Amino acid sequence: MRDSECVEFLQWALPLLARRWPGFRKVRRTICKRIARRLQALNLPGPRDYREYLERNSGEWSVLDTLLPITISSFYRDKAVFDFLRGTVLRRIADEATERGDKMLRVWSIGCASGEEPYTLMLAWRLDIEPFARNVELRVLATDVDAAVLERARIACYPGGSLKLLPPAWRELAFTREGDYYCLRADYRAGVDFALQDIRHALPPDKFNLILCRNLAFTYFDEALQRRTLERLLTRLESGGVLVIGRRESLPPTTELTAWRGDLGIFHKSLRSF
Repeated sequence: MRDSECVEFLQWALPLLARRWPGFRKVRRTICKRIARRLQALNLPGPRDYREYLERNSGEWSVLDTLLPITISSFYRDKAVFDFLRGTVLRRIADEATERGDKMLRVWSIGCASGEEPYTLMLAWRLDIEPFARNVELRVLATDVDAAVLERARIACYPGGSLKLLPPAWRELAFTREGDYYCLRADYRAGVDFALQDIRHALPPDKFNLILCRNLAFTYFDEALQRRTLERLLTRLESGGVLVIGRRESLPPTTELTAWRGDLGIFHKSLRSF
């Protein structure tokens, strides 16, 4: 399948799935390989034949939808963001929880893939924040649409390349070496819960002090779906809570969020200044 054929197909199909082509441009080769395997499974010669197949078989759209998620992840991915989360955001929300007398802080990691993002947050909490906030517990809910990556997240064993951005001391304290993999110790996995969930169709029942939705909705969804997604996220974000998106993403217009570090994609739902 030629690249031009796949691009033509994606530019036709993505809007019909409430996705935007610009978000997929740089990752199209990954998607095209998945589509090529699907064409082979269906014994179809090329993308134009697949288009005709989709037009005749409405159930195939849900299959195509499963080929689109991009799972690129590593511990401490985007160092500047995690430095600020670790040094400022987690400390601030922990202090505020202590002032309110709250015993628990809740975090939601959306599109968590193999668990690197939520586990990085838990490592930051356990190693940097918890010693100064012993009366506050952190619970992290991590969700994704892919059951296979969630199973890898629960196992929590990673190749060395996934850990290269972690502070070396964290790697030594929190992981054990098992062959070619580094496995996160059980006490650092505690407090992180994984769930199969699609942000487009379902929400967790709880409200959260911190929500991370990075490099997902505001990259790949079309404008209408981005607006609906933001509205849904705001219903789950506590007053004074923090929303983190990708550094290169932008939010639909809203009056409920104020940039805390807009250059890092970090916003807060609060009238107070930080």
